[in-house]
Amino acid sequence: MREYLLTLCVTAAVTYLLTGPVRKFAIAAGAMPEIRARDVHREPTPRLGGIAMFGGLCAGLLVAAHLTNLKSVYEISNEPRALLSGAGLIWLLGVLDDKWGVDALVKLGGQMIAAGVMVLQGLTILWIPVPGVGTVSLTPMQGTLLTVALVVITINAVNFVDGLDGLASGMVCIAATAFFMYAYRMWFGYGVEAAAPATLFAVILMGMCLGFLPHNMHPARIFMGDSGSMLIGLVMAAGAISITGQVDPDLLNSSAGSERAAVHAMVPVYIPLLLPLTVIAVPVADLVLAIVRRTWNGQSPFAADRGHLHHRLLEIGHSHSRAVLIMYFWSALIAFGAVAYSVNSASVWVVLAIAALSGVGLVLLLLPRFTPHAPRWAESLFPPRYRRGRRRGAHAANQVPEGDPAARSEAVSDEDEEREPVPSGFHGATAVGDRSRLPQRRKISTHR
Repeated sequence: MREYLLTLCVTAAVTYLLTGPVRKFAIAAGAMPEIRARDVHREPTPRLGGIAMFGGLCAGLLVAAHLTNLKSVYEISNEPRALLSGAGLIWLLGVLDDKWGVDALVKLGGQMIAAGVMVLQGLTILWIPVPGVGTVSLTPMQGTLLTVALVVITINAVNFVDGLDGLASGMVCIAATAFFMYAYRMWFGYGVEAAAPATLFAVILMGMCLGFLPHNMHPARIFMGDSGSMLIGLVMAAGAISITGQVDPDLLNSSAGSERAAVHAMVPVYIPLLLPLTVIAVPVADLVLAIVRRTWNGQSPFAADRGHLHHRLLEIGHSHSRAVLIMYFWSALIAFGAVAYSVNSASVWVVLAIAALSGVGLVLLLLPRFTPHAPRWAESLFPPRYRRGRRRGAHAANQVPEGDPAARSEAVSDEDEEREPVPSGFHGATAVGDRSRLPQRRKISTHR
């Protein structure tokens, strides 16, 4: 565990320290696209944050290769090298897209090529454990197609959810933490050495996200861009493929002691797509809804819009920070719920706890729909927005006859005094206020 912590700290530190110089480089290189209609931020923000994250990935893999216990991962498997090869290709594609823009079909082809490179180096799904049937071996063609599909889905799911400051990196960090807990238990709890690469990938992914988050939290100073979102999506997919299609269920039979115990141990990976879909369930749900919505409206599935889950949270009244925290909550609930269920799938308390927390999450989602009012005897202790007399001005204005403009203007002025100031930005989601209220700066003459 100490070597994992060291790898985590080194990856996070390198990513954090590189992000500042990368931000200056992005500004100098002009990697600051104009604000689009679907964007939430109000000022051009540099991208290319994926450069720093790729540096953290390389540092983590390099440090792990020289540690006493983790270097055995490189001896028993070629998967770390396969990950680095695929990550390099997808990162280069993302950098080109952040700077000049790349067509959606070209990006899709690049994602498939990166997945194919990993397959050629051994990172592929070999078999599928099917309930009631047993272990089903896949042909090389079937394994390749399933691996490429899983990589492409995961990459685009993470890319689609990258719409608010700190959202994608925080959600992937939560998923990677749950993934590490499960993979570490598989390796050291059941002695399955094939789970070692997935454990290493999860730790490095956590470090990449933790190192980038301080620069990306609202208000963000830099965005990860496609070079970062596609990169962390590929790393997540690589870990899921490694532990799903590489771990032999027969090894769990011998280590767990019985077939029933082995089945309980394999709950999150009993169907190959279950584990990656649970740890990134929210991004995948957003991806599926976006494809259905755009296809239904006669648009391309790759066309951008403002219908993502985080956009909906802002539209119903959540602030930027609250929308991000709500997405964090649901990601953690699903990911850690799956891990807890795999540890003790027969426990009713796990199901009850997940159901109770789901109810809490629904209340948080609908919170802006409710308008609580303070009791009349305690109205002076609460802000004006919680007072029942807040709308008296509007009611009084409606009751004034049209022939008395003086009385109507007086009622409207009373309403304005009681109304609470509305926060600036998109539903108060940005830190950029109304600039018209700022003093005008004098222009400095360039003539001597």
